[in-house]
Amino acid sequence: MIDRITAPYGALMLRLTIGGLFILHLYWKFAVLGVGVWWGGLEKAGYPDWVIAYTISAEFVGALLITLGVYARWAALYAFPMMVGATLFWFERKGFYFTAGGYELPLVWSILLIVQALLGDAAYALLPSPLWVWGARRQAV
Repeated sequence: MIDRITAPYGALMLRLTIGGLFILHLYWKFAVLGVGVWWGGLEKAGYPDWVIAYTISAEFVGALLITLGVYARWAALYAFPMMVGATLFWFERKGFYFTAGGYELPLVWSILLIVQALLGDAAYALLPSPLWVWGARRQAV
C-alpha cells in the first residue's frame, strides 16, 4: 500500500536527486570540460547538431524544471530520450559498469526519469503538471 502522507516527500527526494544530478552534470560540462570540447566530441562521434542541441536542452530542462517542480512530469518525459541515447552511447563504447565509464548510471537515470513521470510532480512543486486523462478518471473513482 502507498503511504499517502510520506509518498509525496519520497517523490520530492527523487525530483531533487534527478535535478541535482542534472545541475552537477551541467556544471561539469560548462566549468570543467568546456561545452566546446563536449560538443566537438559528439560531432566527432557522428551525431548531428540537432541531437547535440536537444541533449543540452534536455539537461537544462532537467536541471531547472525538474528541480523546481515546474511541469516536472513532462520535463522528465522530455529528458528521457536523451538519457536513453546516453545509455546507448556508453553501451557501445565502455560496457555496463560505471567504474569503467559504462552505461550503468545513464540506465539507472533513465529509469528514475520514468519513475518521476509516473509519480508526478511531488510535494512543493512550483507549477504542477496537469493530470493525465487516465489519471483524472482514476482519481474520480
